Order: sequence, then structure tokens, then C-alpha cells
Amino acid sequence: MPQDHHNHTHHHEVSHMSGKKIFWVTVLNATITVAEFIGGLISGSLALLSDSLHNLSDTLAIALSYVAHRISLRPKNRRKTFGYKRAEIIAAFVNGSVLLAISGMLIIEAFRRFANPEPIDGTLMMVVALIGLASNLFSVLLLHKDSKGNLNIKSSYLHLLNDTISSVGVVFGGIAINVWEITWIDPVITLLISLYILRETLRIIKKTVDILMQSSPDMDYEQIQSDVEGIEEVVNLHHVHAWMINEQSVFFEAHVEMKDMPLCEAEQVIQKIEKILKDKYGFTHTTLQVEVDRCENKNLFV
Repeated sequence: MPQDHHNHTHHHEVSHMSGKKIFWVTVLNATITVAEFIGGLISGSLALLSDSLHNLSDTLAIALSYVAHRISLRPKNRRKTFGYKRAEIIAAFVNGSVLLAISGMLIIEAFRRFANPEPIDGTLMMVVALIGLASNLFSVLLLHKDSKGNLNIKSSYLHLLNDTISSVGVVFGGIAINVWEITWIDPVITLLISLYILRETLRIIKKTVDILMQSSPDMDYEQIQSDVEGIEEVVNLHHVHAWMINEQSVFFEAHVEMKDMPLCEAEQVIQKIEKILKDKYGFTHTTLQVEVDRCENKNLFV
């Protein structure tokens, strides 16, 4: 029987991300950006200016996400045998990095405002923030469904969700300034919003870096080895490699040492292994090399 045998299982992803949705979300955010920026300059509100910067990054992030999404749907070819799925991961990383930089700038500016408070028009701040809140909330609802299970779209969705939360904070800040005249609430809101965004952004960046570095998904590989070697015809599972193309496509390859048997029987064993890997562990694509007493080093990882 031949020493090499390759089996593949494929999981085809279907995305329903609508170009019409993205168009309207982009238009809404561009409008909010201009309104909040002008409102922030006139009212003197740092929180409103921070909200406008977030919305600017949202507009760019959503446009980038959509372009990357369209690229990811292109078919595989001889130069891109894995396809273009990682275009979305790259876009998510870029979006996260931009948001990280903006959050850092706003934190610095918030501390500067603590030291040097400035007069703020609470009423204008509140009115503009309410407009931004309504638009952001509508955008969040539009992208909510598409954000599930897609790191790229989720990064843009988080941009919008963060801005929705920040708009709520700015509204309450405007009320506090009008009623109690506590202008220090403005940099406090900015600081809280920025720290929250910072935490969420770091999570996205960590995950995108893991995928781009072909990190292995977090699984119990010793248990996988035990399950596969529990099949009567299997002698040993070794030289395991696992990685992600994106958050839906998880690849697994390994050498499987079997008892000497006809090729047609080995095929049936391979199908058993693939079923375990897919049903129990969620691997969407497997490549298994069958051998009989071939490798000297039979460690799980090499």
C-alpha cells in the first residue's frame, strides 16, 4: 500500500454581508462624523470630538471591512491555493491597530483636560450626541447579524457598538454639565470610553495576530491523539500541525501510523479519523499521511 494518502474535508462558508447595508452604514457614519466634529469644536466638548474621531475611524473601518470581505470571496487559484480568506483578517488587524492608536491619543488628551479644564456648551453637546446615538444604534442593528462568526465584520461592528456606548456617555455628560456644571465629567467620560475600547481592541488584535502567525487553535491535542489512537487499526498519531486560515476555517494535518492493511481498508480508517476531527473538534479541513513504521521520531509535535 502507498505510504502517502491525503484526505480532505471542506467546509464552505456562506456570507450574507449586504453591500446595501454597508453603503447606508457608511453614509450614516460619515454624516455623524461631520456633525459631531463641528459640534465638538463649537461646544468645546472633548467627549464629542472623541466621538467624532471614533465615527471617522468607523467609516474607514466599515469600508475597509467590506472591500476585504469582497476580496475574501474570490475563488482559489494557482497562486492563492488557500484563497483570499485572510484578507478579512488583515483588515481586522488594521482596523484594530487604528482604533488602538486613536484610543491612546484620547486618553492622553483626557488627562490634559483634567489639568486644564475648558468651558463646554452642555446643551449643544447633548443634542449632537443624541443624533449620533440614534444613527449609531441603527448601524449596530444593521450589522449585528453579519458580525457573528466573522472577525473582520465584528471589528467594524465593535467600532459602531463602542460609538453607541460613547454617545450614551456623552448625552449623560451633557446633562451633568447643564444641571450640575461639572465640566470634569467630559474628560472622565472620554477616559472611560477609551479604556473600554482599548480592552476590546486588544482582544481583536491578539486574535488576528494569532491567525496571521498560524497559531494552533486552543484544543486538547493529547486527547485528540488518544481518540485517534483508540481506533483499533491505528498504531500512532504524530507530526501534528493545526492552524486557522480565518476564524471559521481550521486546518489539521498529521501522520497516521497504521497496521499493515490493504489501501481500501486504510481509507475506511481515515474516514473514521476525519469524522472524529470534524464532529468532536470542529476541524474543517484535514490532511492525513498514512504510513507503516516509517518515521523514527513519532512525537505528537515536531
